[in-house]
Amino acid sequence: MRNRQMKRHARRMRRNGLQPMVFIDSNGQLPDLAATVIARALWRYRSELGPIALALVLNIAAVTLHLWHPEWWIGIFILAIITSSALPLVGARIGLSLRVERLYAATITAGAGGWLAAATAIGATHRPLPQIILVGTPILAVPWWAHRRRRARVRIERTLDAWPDISQSVGLAGSRVMSTVVDMWGWRARFGLARGQTIQDATAKIPELESALGTFRGAVRVYPTRDDKANRFELRVLNIDPHANAITWPGPSISTITEPIDLGPFEDAAPAHVLFLRRHALMGGATGSGKSGIINVVMGNLSACRDVVIWAIDLKRGMELRPWAACIDRLATTAEEARALLRDAVVILEGRAEYLASTGRRVWEPTPDMPALVIIIDEYAELTDEAPEAAVSTDSIARRGRAVAVQLIAATQRPTQKAMGKGAVRSQMDVRISFRVRERKDVDLILGQGMLSAGWHAQTLNAPGKFLVSAPEHTTPRRARAYLLTDEAVTQTAAQNAQKRPTLDEVSRHALDAHRASEERSAPSIDEAVADASESGESPEAGLWAMLVAAPEEGVPVPLLIKASGKSRRWVYYQLGGHASAGRAVQVSRGRWRATSHADDVP
Repeated sequence: MRNRQMKRHARRMRRNGLQPMVFIDSNGQLPDLAATVIARALWRYRSELGPIALALVLNIAAVTLHLWHPEWWIGIFILAIITSSALPLVGARIGLSLRVERLYAATITAGAGGWLAAATAIGATHRPLPQIILVGTPILAVPWWAHRRRRARVRIERTLDAWPDISQSVGLAGSRVMSTVVDMWGWRARFGLARGQTIQDATAKIPELESALGTFRGAVRVYPTRDDKANRFELRVLNIDPHANAITWPGPSISTITEPIDLGPFEDAAPAHVLFLRRHALMGGATGSGKSGIINVVMGNLSACRDVVIWAIDLKRGMELRPWAACIDRLATTAEEARALLRDAVVILEGRAEYLASTGRRVWEPTPDMPALVIIIDEYAELTDEAPEAAVSTDSIARRGRAVAVQLIAATQRPTQKAMGKGAVRSQMDVRISFRVRERKDVDLILGQGMLSAGWHAQTLNAPGKFLVSAPEHTTPRRARAYLLTDEAVTQTAAQNAQKRPTLDEVSRHALDAHRASEERSAPSIDEAVADASESGESPEAGLWAMLVAAPEEGVPVPLLIKASGKSRRWVYYQLGGHASAGRAVQVSRGRWRATSHADDVP
């Protein structure tokens, strides 16, 4: 019992910055512990005693310089003037981020330098120099003693003095503190891990760390260090949530799609820059988590670019995207309009690919005359429900659209494989943005397999607009908050940029015109085949076959085959499989079929 009490008392002393130390002299006598206690107290309160220590150093320096080099006073005076003048300008580079901090440092430098120069010339004991330093030291020390960051750093240092006990209690025994930095929102520290421990071990201990450090829930973050060493991690602790309130959008951050868009600030105030050129993007999250807000941020930036044409699909009858209609070249609000828009996007994709091949180029470089084409789809799951055949077009765009600058930006609540059309769309998304989700498994659905276990905890995001972004330039789980665009800001931005919007390039227009002319030539035969099949009273098999025979080279869509036969999708696909096995029909592309050239009669 006695040993346990002593150990508990020793741990309490270590937390308070006092280490139990006992010295025995050569005669076996216990020495006076007063010196040890005083030394420990001086070390514990070294930050508070900093101004007094500076005054003592100045006195010692003044006495030494006056005795040996009194002529140096002029150099000391000039150096003090130069340094104090430079600090307000360059102080931010040495960690003085606030203007008041730089002014305070300049004042201390000028005062200390001036006093040292005078004391070097005439002596530290010459009146009124002793009185000046005695009165000036406590006066100039008041801002230092009251400084929030200094007091926070002292509190953190004393907390981390007990890290050996904390690490033992949370299961990271053997880890050690390497460095600590205090910022305006909290503090961060680098830790070295014991052998066999990894950052995944630290990530799994976040709840225990919050308890041991006495923070509020959700205040602790664990990141890899910049050197990316496996046996180190960075611990970030927030005293104040920098994203507690909405952040007003400052305006467009780009003028060309070749630049990264600023979606909002991270918790350290660094901007969340994401490049969208030649990348497809997926945004997911629960209802009310902020997806519409970030779409407004993307629209606000893209609408300011002269080298991008915006197409959009909003099957909620344009409720979300119609305010941007003045900047949108083509807006689809129904399933039929969405199907037509995506089919035309595929035509543009193929036309651009043909143009690049003919000119010996590999990528489409956006310019005002040859803009990129960005297709924004709000609530992608609604599209796949109301227009399942549109998945064929989005799949083709996802696989082949990057090089020709035809890109998708899709938003959905829960991007399951079923919701994404069972195609390659989700796997082709280079940029993943996750807002708050209700279930842990949804993190992997949005951000990719294994991201939850790697520390991407989107289920802990606690306010609309907070998000995690995974992109080639963002590989660590850093929280950000999207800017907020009010309805007035959306209306004003759309009106400002409406007159600057580019139109489709000549290559894309030519591809669309050629495709529409081909459709007009083949449309009468298809329409007649549908009408004949519906009015003739023939069997469904005969109606299906009539459609296949009348189909143009690019084939006929499955929905028309369903209409002509009057049967279910499953039945149509069963019949198509039989025709294909017999060599009578061929699938031209996903969802489009026609009869083979040598099969003209009903089987």
